Formats: sequence, structure tokens, C-alpha cells
Amino acid sequence: MQGQKTKFDEDDGRTIVNMDVDGTPWHDRNVKFAERQAHAVAQKQKAGYGDRMTNSEARRYTFYAMLAGLALTAILAAVWILLVLFMTQIWFK
Repeated sequence: MQGQKTKFDEDDGRTIVNMDVDGTPWHDRNVKFAERQAHAVAQKQKAGYGDRMTNSEARRYTFYAMLAGLALTAILAAVWILLVLFMTQIWFK
């Protein structure tokens, strides 16, 4: 019973939508998806992941990330302050 497909009364065997789309893992019937993934991982390991950052590069990266976050926070705070001033001084008068 496990190997047999269930046949429904309303199923006439026609294909309504073909789900075999380019780019999906099951599209290429000759190569299994897991084999392609293993091959891709092996290629990445062979090529290497690149050089590690030095300590000074990591500090510089962290500094500029923090600077960007602080700049964004300052802009949002300024907009919030201007909104409150607009509402209290002009809109609600």
C-alpha cells in the first residue's frame, strides 16, 4: 500500500499547472539537489573565504558602524524635536 498512489474520483490525471520551473532544485532531473549543494560547498572551501580583518580594520569597521547609527539616531531625534515644537507652537495654538 505504501508504494501505490491514492487515486481520487475527481482526479482525471491532467496537469493543471506545471510546477517544473527553471531555477527550482527539482528542475534538473539528472543532478540531485544535495549533490549540487555539496559541490558548491566544496568549491567555496577550495577557494577559501578570504582574508580575516586585522584588528585595526575591525576597529575602524566598528567605529564607522557606530558613527552611522549615532548619525541616524541624531537625525531621528532632531525630527522628533521639530515635530513636537511644531505641534505645541503652531498646530495647537
